[in-house]
Amino acid sequence: MTRIEIIFATNNSNKVKEIKSVVGEQLNVISLQEAGINQDIPEPHDSLEANASEKSAVIHAITGKNCFSEDTGLEVFALNKAPGVKSARYAGDHRDFQANIDLLLKNLAAETNKIAQFRTIISLIWQGNEYLFEGICKGIITMEQKGSEGFGYDSIFIPEGANKTFAEMSMEEKNKYSHRKKATTQLIDFLKKQI
Repeated sequence: MTRIEIIFATNNSNKVKEIKSVVGEQLNVISLQEAGINQDIPEPHDSLEANASEKSAVIHAITGKNCFSEDTGLEVFALNKAPGVKSARYAGDHRDFQANIDLLLKNLAAETNKIAQFRTIISLIWQGNEYLFEGICKGIITMEQKGSEGFGYDSIFIPEGANKTFAEMSMEEKNKYSHRKKATTQLIDFLKKQI
């Protein structure tokens, strides 16, 4: 397979690191910073799909190149799938993940159902056409933060089939369960068929 260069429409270095750990040598993933694009892309929509599409469309319009973006949300069933699309801004627009976690645990304290899922949508623009891929990781919210790896809500999410939080796992362990890996694997499988 020829190594494909593709722009990942994000400024989040943690997401770039996770994606690169999945794609290995198959894709040459270029971050916005590496592509020389210093632009914060808005996420104004009320669905992960629409936000992912917006981000990839903006970068494609700027560069004319193949690119992809993703939007991920933590969906807690007892809270009507909140924080969902507002996961990064759950406690306000300042994107403070500790404040987000504190608010989530407070809102979940009286609930017995702690079932949740991470859901990732990848929007790929390939040769001018858009393709969407979805990855889901089911699990539960633990009311006590554990671990120092990862980012976001990783310290309070235990994936189904595991006995520790994402934040207690190495990247290799996390990739066995990861929603982002599931969506990225679909992306890679699609691209392999295009070459």
